[in-house]
Amino acid sequence: MLRWFRVVAVAEACSWAGLLVGMFFKYVTETGELGVKVFGPIHGALFVLYALGVILSAREAGWSRGTVVLGLACAVPPFTSVWFERRMAARTAAALA
Repeated sequence: MLRWFRVVAVAEACSWAGLLVGMFFKYVTETGELGVKVFGPIHGALFVLYALGVILSAREAGWSRGTVVLGLACAVPPFTSVWFERRMAARTAAALA
């Protein structure tokens, strides 16, 4: 589950990047909205998968409620899903050592 969570966290961050680039072209340069049309639904799906991944990984790894809330909050700002995943991977590795 934690490996799947890593993949989803990175994919969610990449979809954020695509969506931000799409929003730049849509709202700043006003040259089209294709990026938003493509990356918007992708990011939405990955956002939901990330939230599900936080909950399922928390069950498996025994994370506290505060950690779960932090993980869910990290889905909102761009790229923080990767930070949270790396943090939890380091904690898991330290606990196993």
